[in-house]
Amino acid sequence: MTSERIQRLKYVASDWLLSTVAWVAFNALRYQIGAVHGTYVSMAQFMLTPRVLFLYGAVPLMMMAIYWLSGYYNEVFRKSRLHEFMVTMGSSFINSLLIFFAVLINDVMNDRATDYELLFILFALLFVAVYAGRCVITNYSSAMIKSGRWALRTLIVGRGTAAAAFVDKLNAMQQSLGYDIRGMVSIPGENDVKDIDLPCHTLDELPELCRREAIQEFIVVPTRANDASLLHTLNRLYSLGIPIKARPTRGTMLGTKVRLTDVYGVPLVDLTGSNMSQSDRNIKRVFDVVFSIMALIVLSPVLLAVALAVKLTSKGPVFYRQERIGLHNVPFNIIKFRTMVDQAEAENRPQLTTTDDPRITPLGRFLRKYRIDEFPQFLNVLRGEMSIVGPRPERQFFIDQIVEREPAYVLLHQVRPGITSMGMVKFGYAQNVDQMIERLDYDLMYLENMSLLNDFKIMVYTVKIVFTGRGM
Repeated sequence: MTSERIQRLKYVASDWLLSTVAWVAFNALRYQIGAVHGTYVSMAQFMLTPRVLFLYGAVPLMMMAIYWLSGYYNEVFRKSRLHEFMVTMGSSFINSLLIFFAVLINDVMNDRATDYELLFILFALLFVAVYAGRCVITNYSSAMIKSGRWALRTLIVGRGTAAAAFVDKLNAMQQSLGYDIRGMVSIPGENDVKDIDLPCHTLDELPELCRREAIQEFIVVPTRANDASLLHTLNRLYSLGIPIKARPTRGTMLGTKVRLTDVYGVPLVDLTGSNMSQSDRNIKRVFDVVFSIMALIVLSPVLLAVALAVKLTSKGPVFYRQERIGLHNVPFNIIKFRTMVDQAEAENRPQLTTTDDPRITPLGRFLRKYRIDEFPQFLNVLRGEMSIVGPRPERQFFIDQIVEREPAYVLLHQVRPGITSMGMVKFGYAQNVDQMIERLDYDLMYLENMSLLNDFKIMVYTVKIVFTGRGM
């Protein structure tokens, strides 16, 4: 099967080429109908002027940015035809408006009807050209998948009766659904079906197996596994960074929404994406990067002053780095201003901070009260390890204790952790595992209701907390 990267490049190249063709054709048409200011002896002279030549490169690049923001390139296989139509129509309309007001505003006609006509022509050219190219690629991909020539190397997680029935139905299909089943994996606590005509594996074998077989997707099909066992299994899968889908159960639907991906009429739950739309996910990431850059620039005097104050008031480094667990269970080093004495955890046993913790320096107490110690985490956001808003990342030591009592915690690894969160706004810092579990309810609520609007609300409340000094 062609790789996801190559498939994405096909869509990108097609969109860029056909958007350019549509833009060139539009310029020729607007010259023909007299919607161009200036005296040109011929269409060729107009089409080859420096400004128009520059726009041949600049305008398609702007359009590509809108196509990316629409989320069209996030998932490149098994595209919904209706979704493709609607996304292409929407992005073409937005591009038409942007071009009209950014590039064509000086060429508007005295007759307003002609302005609308130009806008409609531009939209029609863009939509027809781009949608035609996308349809060709999507139809070809669909045909290759249905013929069985393209298939994702997949592992079925589960060896019970439900998983066995799922595989039997998959093999009985007249047309391929694009799954190349490479084996089945036992879920602890389930009764495995014997005599399965597929390689069978355990969770411990997965890291090496996925590397050797280049596995591209997991499908979790539990039979009667309890929630704790199922969530333990999902936690092991998250760390592999491979897309996970699952048959809906109470355990797999917690903190997720059912996607419109059907197999035999049964919708599958996408466990490795957030509940945001693809476009909102891209917009959220762009906002994270832009906001972090602006924050680091605007706050640079404050950051410098705090760095000097930390260095001068106590021994030790200015910054404190600590390993936390992030997206897809991948560890990263969170960056904060040091607020405690150096070697505060010299015994190598992780300890949570308490209200009257003697390890906190006088300056550190002030920094924590106003959340100033969190400012360096904008660097984590730029590196893609964190988001501005998301569940608070924790250390593996405490995660193991939380998961033992509340297995649903592993669902937080579906999204990037955040500098601030609903849990931090509504609950604040946790001083023990019991409080971490209590705060978990807010993080799961956020996961279920992720949206750009909710992110904005959380940021507003966070600003209020910073200025009122309610950080501790």
